[in-house]
Amino acid sequence: MLKRNRGSQLLASILVNAIYAMINYPIVLISTLLAPFSLLIVITFVSHGTLLPVAIAGALIMTMIAAGTSMQQDLSHLKNDFKLQDMIISSPTSAVTYLVGMALSEIVYSIPALVVLVILGAIYISTTAIGYLAIAAVLGIMFVFAVSLGFLLSTLTSDVVQSWAFAGIVSTILSALPPVYYPITYIPLPYQYLAYLSPATYAAEIIQNIIGLTAFSGTTILADWIVIIAVATAVSYIAIKKARWREN
Repeated sequence: MLKRNRGSQLLASILVNAIYAMINYPIVLISTLLAPFSLLIVITFVSHGTLLPVAIAGALIMTMIAAGTSMQQDLSHLKNDFKLQDMIISSPTSAVTYLVGMALSEIVYSIPALVVLVILGAIYISTTAIGYLAIAAVLGIMFVFAVSLGFLLSTLTSDVVQSWAFAGIVSTILSALPPVYYPITYIPLPYQYLAYLSPATYAAEIIQNIIGLTAFSGTTILADWIVIIAVATAVSYIAIKKARWREN
């Protein structure tokens, strides 16, 4: 019975936060395509196609981060405008179930962009089966990090307009400014250290190494894996344990 109820709760999140908007307001899907594909096109043209594979990988990273952080806006809207969180708090639904359900809804919402990018990746990114699995693992870790961050920020914002500002700032800092669409070597050395403030930089280095664009040492790649796993784990823990899920 508990598993059935949890499954119904997850399905309800997907229906309310993703399917409803996709069916009734299909124009909103353009926003999931616009940011990653606009940068992909620009980088491809500027590099005369030489950076197309890494730009596709960068678009995937940006899509996963944008999907995760955009949950902040959705949760803030549902919490402050519809008072949905108040109803959920009074129900048996746990914070983890609520978070997982909303996270799944963001993935569903991003399916159009992900499908196109995966097809482009299959065509233009050449690697082994293990390499593709590693890329999927990196993207999954980045999504967990972004979702946890979005959930945490949503509990701290008191107005949906405020959440829009947070989402724009966070998404830009995490995925647009770091070198995910091009190698970090394109950035002058003094500024490379700033790029490493974003976990997306470490994720990009792993993927760029996998597809053979830039060669990093085994020590560097191991450190990259440790960083993204540690950051995702830490932010997830804080989101679940420290977020203001219930008012004191």
